[in-house]
Amino acid sequence: MKKTTVIMAIAGMLMYTGVMANENVSTLQLNETQLIVKLEISTFCKAILKGDVDLVRGMIEAGEDVNKISAGMTPAIFAARYNRAEILELLIANGANLRIKCKNGLTITEIAQASNATDALALLKKEKKAKKAKRVK
Repeated sequence: MKKTTVIMAIAGMLMYTGVMANENVSTLQLNETQLIVKLEISTFCKAILKGDVDLVRGMIEAGEDVNKISAGMTPAIFAARYNRAEILELLIANGANLRIKCKNGLTITEIAQASNATDALALLKKEKKAKKAKRVK
C-alpha cells in the first residue's frame, strides 16, 4: 500500500512537472523572440563593429547621432568594447558623450577594461586627462 502511494505521488509530481516544463518552454521561446528584437544592432554600430572608419565617418557626416543607444550601448561603448580606437577618437571628436552608461550600468571604461581593449583604454585615459586639464584652466 505504501509503495503504491509513493509511486502515485511520484507519477503525479512528474506529470505536474511535465505540464510546467511545457509552459516554461513556450515562455522561453517568447522571451528569446523578444530578446532578439531588443538586441537589434543599428547599421551605425555594425559599421563600428567591423572597424569601417570611412563608413562611420560618412554616416556621421550624413547626420548619424553619435550618442544613439543600440542594443543598450552607445556607439562609443561599441567602439571601446571592440577596441576600435580610431573610430572611438572620431566619435569623441564629433561629440560622443562618454558619461552615458550601458543598459547594465557599466561605464565605457569598465567595458573597455573587461574587454581588454588596450588601445581604447589608452585613448579614454588621454581624453580624461585632457578634460581635467580644461577644467583647471
